[in-house]
Amino acid sequence: MKEQGKIFAGLAVFVLIMAVVYGLWTTHSSHGTEAAGTTALFLAFGLCAFIAFYLGFTARRVDLGAGDNPEAEVADDAGELGFFAPHSWQPLSLAIGGALAFCAVIFGWWLMFWALPIILIGLFGWVFEFYRGENRTQ
Repeated sequence: MKEQGKIFAGLAVFVLIMAVVYGLWTTHSSHGTEAAGTTALFLAFGLCAFIAFYLGFTARRVDLGAGDNPEAEVADDAGELGFFAPHSWQPLSLAIGGALAFCAVIFGWWLMFWALPIILIGLFGWVFEFYRGENRTQ
């Protein structure tokens, strides 16, 4: 984590320099000032700085990972990544509902009448899919 923190700190410094250069450059242009890009770059700097601080702060509290060892192999950082449902139809329902919702923005808000129930059914099913049937707790 220490190395990732250094990478984000370097990225924060780079984005800060670019924000200052961009702000000065657009201030002296003949088209007037452009505040949206400068603001976005300063916010990107803040985001990179937050991530760098978090990674640096967390690196002091946890053991060294394989990414901090220059002689580590890729397999040294392997392990269990988490639990994933082996068979779930809920992402398909959410994808269909999301596609309909985006079509509602393009073609007409009346499509949201069909999209919202499909999204809610998919979301409810995905959250509670392990609380029914044989996996239900008593």
